[in-house]
Order: sequence, then structure tokens, then C-alpha cells
Amino acid sequence: MPTPRRLHRAALPLAATALLAAATACTSSGGSGGSGDERLKVALAFPPAQAMSPYGDDAVILSRLAVVEGLTRLDKNGEAKPALATAWKRDGDRAWEFTVRRDAAFQDGTKLDAAAVARSLTAAQKASPKPRVLSDTTLTATAEGAGTVRITTKDADPLLPQRLANPSLSILSAAAYGKDGGKVNPAGHATGPFTLAKVNGAVSATLERNDTYWGAKAKAPGVDVKFVADGTARANALRTKDIDVAEYVPVSQASLLGDGMVHEFPSARTNGLSLNTERGVFADPAMRAAAREAIDSKALVDGVYEGRADTAQGLLGPGVPWAADLRTAPSGRAKAAAPAEVGKTQQIVLATYTNRPELPEAATVVQQQLEKRGFTVKQVVRDYAQMEADALAGKYDAFIQARNTLLDTADPLSYLASDFSCDGSFNITQLCAKPVDTAVGKAAALADTDARHRAEMAAEAAILGSDALVPLVHERFVQGYDETRVQGVALDPMERTLITADTRIG
Repeated sequence: MPTPRRLHRAALPLAATALLAAATACTSSGGSGGSGDERLKVALAFPPAQAMSPYGDDAVILSRLAVVEGLTRLDKNGEAKPALATAWKRDGDRAWEFTVRRDAAFQDGTKLDAAAVARSLTAAQKASPKPRVLSDTTLTATAEGAGTVRITTKDADPLLPQRLANPSLSILSAAAYGKDGGKVNPAGHATGPFTLAKVNGAVSATLERNDTYWGAKAKAPGVDVKFVADGTARANALRTKDIDVAEYVPVSQASLLGDGMVHEFPSARTNGLSLNTERGVFADPAMRAAAREAIDSKALVDGVYEGRADTAQGLLGPGVPWAADLRTAPSGRAKAAAPAEVGKTQQIVLATYTNRPELPEAATVVQQQLEKRGFTVKQVVRDYAQMEADALAGKYDAFIQARNTLLDTADPLSYLASDFSCDGSFNITQLCAKPVDTAVGKAAALADTDARHRAEMAAEAAILGSDALVPLVHERFVQGYDETRVQGVALDPMERTLITADTRIG
């Protein structure tokens, strides 16, 4: 079917102009031009949704800005490497011992030790809602002297070293934690190369170099961050050099910026249509099957993403290279309702967010495809921070989201558990199905990587069989910066890093 004509390619709309003004209103401080002595100006797509709490998606912002660190970090292959822990070993099926780095200090001057690690991990375990990375496990951390922390899990957890690299399990000083489990404040209390000095709500943030960092010192003296939801505004600010790095350049702007400003690379992100399996029209599996049959992925790739995406193959796309060879057919799918039956249903609410500029356009195409099948559709499109709570509460019939399937542990197991299991903490589909829980649980028990991958693909087949989520496209990342001027930007398929200690002007 035809896709709608794209609007505002070259001209900046009024709303975007206002956002661009917000993005450039604050002038940078620091040096005036020598290599590495200028402050970085960065535009991020997503504002803080939880006041920079480390227990939600704001933790990823802190990680992308090199503010927080965990016991481990992930290399480009998703393997755990030393960070605040210098070494670790397994002790039986459920226990691990981590040697804590003793040359590190928190940004408030207090020293890192095993007690601080145990305190941070215990706080994350007790947090409500629980961080997604802990949705499929329970951990207990105990300090054994100043330099060793012992971590035990309720069940065997072969992915624990990868799990501990998650930004939600970052280690913070005692001063970060409020009384009686209150608000956690990472500003000035983390260990990374940049210190979060100030947060101006959902508008901006200021970072300063951490001169006591245990590793290589940041080459930029600081970072001035603006949160600019409008993708066209981010691209235009990059074009006019009002910012140095623009996160997630819209596909519509990529060709206008040119190859020297646009850096495209594969991702593990799948954009999907989450259907509410608990209430409303899509509580009926036949209606979910009808929605799935209505979707034309190629029309989205060609019309909305201009070829800068891949057609949907499953939950795990080309950014998870081992998945294709292990994929099996979805199991247990219901027969789709006929168009005449679909036409008798009540209006459905299709929601998505503005922070990723392709998603509203994708929603328009998906609406047309669903309406062609017989559904009556109403769209709701807002900033993500205004929608997350309602999406998690199941207040929409359908929700289009872009989800990095490796974000939590560099293995899709956490994604499968948090998004699709009965106790999942990010279960927008509200799915609770015994075959899915059984398949996810089987994968979680496997230490052998190949065996776990096969089990994860069996879980994918069960989830796709429920039609709780209809894959739309597999994204490619497009980050923006002038490669002749800006050095050291991280192009990370797992989306955890962007600005690093090595990022600089010149």
C-alpha cells in the first residue's frame, strides 16, 4: 500500500524551531579552540523520565554520558570485562566472588570498597519498580573485607558478569541514597570520567570532568547536554554547528547532512507493535493475529526508513547475528479473524512517542494498514516521558516502541523475561502465558552459550506464536557528528556508550 508523503524535509517546523532555540540557548564554557580543550555540546533524544534515577531508562543516559560505572563493562562482542571489579570467579552454581578495584574513588571523594558495592547492589534489588535487568533474577551482595564482594543469586545465573555491566547496577557512594529507601541521586556520587553537576529537569544537564577518575582522564573539560525530542531540531543544530554530537539523527535528515556527518551502523533494536493481551480488542488472539497479518514490514522500510532499516524477521534482527540460523517457526498461533469480524470491534488506541522521529510516521502507516484490515484506529503520540507509565499500565490497545534486545545483559534473555514473562517489569503487552514462561525459564538455566541461544529462539517462537508483539522493522543506528572535527564518539550497537573519556573536539 502507498505510504504518506513525508513532510518538512528541508524546512524546520515551528515546534522544532522552539526546540532548537532551547538546544542552543546555553553557551559553552572552557577553552576556545585548542585540541581537546573545548567543552562538548551534545543533543540527546530522550529527557530524563525519572529524575535521573539509576533504576529505569535514565540509567542509560548516565551511561551514554560516561557518568556511571558498574563492576564490569561489555566489549564489542558482549563479553564482560573488568571495570570497578578487577577479577571474578564462580563459586558453585549460585555464587560469585568479585575483587573490587581499590584505586577508584567516588566523585564526592569517598573511597570505593566492597561495602559500597554491596550497598548499591542491595539498593537496586530492593528498588520499586525493580530494574529490568533484575526482572528474571534475585541477587544478594555481601562484603567480605574491603576488597571482595560475594554475590549469590536465587537460581543459577551464568550471565551475572554481563548483568553487572548494566547501567541500573552502577555503583554509587553512600551519599547518593536517600533515607528509608528514598530518591537515589547519582549527581556527584558516581565513579565515571564525567561528573553529573546539574540537571535542569527535562531541558538540560551539565557535566564536568572528574579529575580524580581512576582511569584515563576525560579529554574534554565538560559536556553541556540538551534534551531535544524533535529529531529535525537535533539535525539542524548539528548542521549549524550549534552542537557537536546529535543522538539518533532522523532518517529523513541523514541524506541532507551527508556522509561526513552521519554515521550509520547495525543495531540490536527491533521496532515492534505491542498488543494489549489483557484487555480490549487484542485480548482476543484472533484479533491479534488479524493485526499481525495486516502489517507490511517492507512498506515501512521503504517508505518511512528510506531503506535504512531491515524488514522484520522476528524479535531478534541482524544486530543479533546468531539468531537467523537458529530461528524456528512461531508456535501456537491463532487463526486470524476475518475482516468482517474485525470491522465490528470497538475503536483501538494506537500509541507511540515523538522522541524517535520515524515512529510517528510508522504509526501513521500502521494505522492505514490496520484500517485496511477493518480496524478503527485512534492515534496518541506524545513525548516518551509522558507515556511510559500508561504503556506499562496497559492503558493503550497497541503501542509502537523501539526496543534494544541486548540492552540489559548483551544477551536477549533479560529482554525476553522483562518484556514477555508473567512477572516481567517491562511487559507492555501484559502477556502472561505458561509456554512463554516455561521457554524463558529453560533458557535462563543454561550455562552453555550455544544451548542458551537455541533455547532463546524457542522462546522467541512461543512469543511470536502469541502475537503479543508484531515485529515491524529492525533499526540501524544513525548518530551525527562531524568526523573532521569531533573525535572519540562511541558507535555502540548496544547503546550503552556515546560520550567517552576519549571524546573531544579537535
